[in-house]
Amino acid sequence: MTEISETDLADLLRRTSVGRSRVLVAVVGAPGSGKSTLAETLAGALPQAQWIPMDGFHMDNATLAAQGTLERKGAPETFDAAGFVRFVRALASGQQAHYPTFDRVADAVVPQGGRIAPDTHIFVVEGNYLLLDDDPWRELARLWDVTVTLEVDEDELERRLVERWTRHGHAPEDALFRAHNNDLVNARVVRDRSRKADYVIRFKG
Repeated sequence: MTEISETDLADLLRRTSVGRSRVLVAVVGAPGSGKSTLAETLAGALPQAQWIPMDGFHMDNATLAAQGTLERKGAPETFDAAGFVRFVRALASGQQAHYPTFDRVADAVVPQGGRIAPDTHIFVVEGNYLLLDDDPWRELARLWDVTVTLEVDEDELERRLVERWTRHGHAPEDALFRAHNNDLVNARVVRDRSRKADYVIRFKG
C-alpha cells in the first residue's frame, strides 16, 4: 500500500478518470474511521462523481432477529452481501439507476432511496467490507479501479465510536459497551480479513 493524502487522492482520481466512461473507487475502513466523510468530500471535489454508501445493504431487523444476529448488526453476515456484489457489478456495467439507502433514525433500509445521476462517471463507494477476502465479498476485488483504506488507531476509534453512540442518545456506559462488543469487533474483522488496498490514508492524532 502507498500512503496518500486526501488532496493527492483526489488528483489521482481526476487523472484516472480521463478518457474512461466510469471509475469505481472503494473507500474502506473500520466503523468510525471516517469513510463517509472522505467519500462525501471526494465526490464533492471531483467532476461528475457520486458518493454511494454500502449501508443500504443492511438486512432488515426482522430478518436479523429471526436468524439471531440482530445484536451483531454491522457484522459481515448482517449485510446482503450477494445483493451488494450484484449491485456493484451492475454499477460497473452502467446498468444501475438507483441504490438503497439507510435511515439511521428509523434504523431501516429505504429501497431505491438513492438515485444515480446519469452523467456520473466516478463512483466513490464506501463501506467496511469492500475488500473482505471472504465469499462472496472477494468477488468485488476485480470490480474496483482504485482502492483506499483508512487506518485509525484503536484507541482513537473507541473514542469516536463512544462519542457517536452518546450523540445518538445512549448513556456513556451503554455507548462504551456497544463500541467494544460490536463496532470494535467489526473493526478487527476489517483489519485482519481484508485484502490490501492500493492506497492508505493514516489518521495522525
